Amino acid sequence: MAGATDNKRILLIDDDRLQFRLTQQHFKAFRSATYELEWAATYEEGIEKLMGGGYAACLLDYQLGPRDGLALIREAIARGCRVPIIFLTAESGENVDIAAMNSGALDYLVKGEISSRTLERSLRYALKLGETLEALRQLATRDQLTGLLNRREFERILREEKERSLRFNQPCAVILADLDHFKSVNDRHGHPAGDEVLRQVARRLEGSVRSVDRVTRIGGEEFAIVMPQADGAVAVDSANRLCKLIRAEPVPAGGDLLLPLTLSLGVAVFPADTAKGDDIVTAADKALYAAKSGGRNRVVRYGDL
Repeated sequence: MAGATDNKRILLIDDDRLQFRLTQQHFKAFRSATYELEWAATYEEGIEKLMGGGYAACLLDYQLGPRDGLALIREAIARGCRVPIIFLTAESGENVDIAAMNSGALDYLVKGEISSRTLERSLRYALKLGETLEALRQLATRDQLTGLLNRREFERILREEKERSLRFNQPCAVILADLDHFKSVNDRHGHPAGDEVLRQVARRLEGSVRSVDRVTRIGGEEFAIVMPQADGAVAVDSANRLCKLIRAEPVPAGGDLLLPLTLSLGVAVFPADTAKGDDIVTAADKALYAAKSGGRNRVVRYGDL
């Protein structure tokens, strides 16, 4: 897509085949960009395609058989969809307009008033606004140095996973990991070297956990990993693997500088390790402290204290 995104696929969710054909004709008349239009005729097909990813934007009809587009927007957003959505309806009532925007749509078009020009302009607007919102999300949820999720996201994800753990009677583990003697890196080699070490360690950690695990940086040289559906054995095994991973090879610190480093890790499992009254993060932190006190470069589980 010219100037906005490399992804040119647009999804139309509408139960009217005629609307699909009309939209195709509008797309052919666009002046400044070329898009590939795909169609879903039902709520169920639409939500699955939308959640499958790969779309630059979505055109969504209000009426979808027994269900409506407002419900689809809310479900998609609840499931983590970030595709910009333009709401289409035959109704011009103000209430529909407000309801669409409140549900998460980025723009609103009345079918009888759509022209090739207004549709193209709406797509450009939605794509640009979508990029801006995504940039703001990154600033709000990502650690700027390492690109990992930040402490706020760690706390949010952990709340959700604890609720899911209780609902489905499955464990959830937390690993707290701290680079040993990291202060000496900054003192001896400078903060730029320390920053590069943190970036390199973050890449190693993120590339060495399960796809469902979430690696975060929660401050300084401390990282936290949320592991859904992981019991003590799985979590400790993962922590030991990460411990070995860091000490196995020196960490690049900029230029030709390579630094041998080690990692101390504390493991706690919810709800098994919280029976004593400690919160899971407090439990993992106590295990991490024990790992540090016990000589560093090791893994300690709270349940073994």
